[in-house]
Amino acid sequence: MRKLFIHLSLTMCFALGTHGPGWSAETQTGFAAHRKDKNSPGLEEQKTLAEQGNLEAQIYLASLYRHGNGVPQDYKTAVKWFTRAAEQGHAVAQYNLGIMHSFGLGVVPDYKASVKWYTRAAEQGNPIAQYNLARLYYLGQGVKENLAYAHMWANHASSNGFEMGEELKGLLTELMSASQIKEARSLASECLKKTYKDC
Repeated sequence: MRKLFIHLSLTMCFALGTHGPGWSAETQTGFAAHRKDKNSPGLEEQKTLAEQGNLEAQIYLASLYRHGNGVPQDYKTAVKWFTRAAEQGHAVAQYNLGIMHSFGLGVVPDYKASVKWYTRAAEQGNPIAQYNLARLYYLGQGVKENLAYAHMWANHASSNGFEMGEELKGLLTELMSASQIKEARSLASECLKKTYKDC
């Protein structure tokens, strides 16, 4: 039953989608303009910029294709642009690739790839990625089950304002021994000192 709760919680995180920390005012304005004018003349310009490596344009296109906003929904194209942005270090793109790989959207489902991308976003402080990474450690999906690491990442997600992280941390605390909880707290403290890098 508890693992079902965690699985359903990830589904809720999927609904949060591409919106979140990391959007510039220009990108948000671009989304709003594109929603109003589905034949936005700037779309081809965005594609050109994205091909030239422009991070904002890559994110913009990935989001349009993921959600089908003014363009046909195309998960493979969304993955292409999220990957290019993620490789440039964009945390929201990395988080979205974690989602896409978890659910097999535009790619073959691959929890190991989800762990990779969630980890990169989590190390940048993305609380939803931290939560989803905690969930994968708890369920042993794409990574060996490890309650201490699950607790650590849930703790960070909670500390960074993601309420579901607190719920998961509470659930894990009920399942863990005192020594496991002590280990998780130690891991969380060390991870915070390293600003989430190499946790």
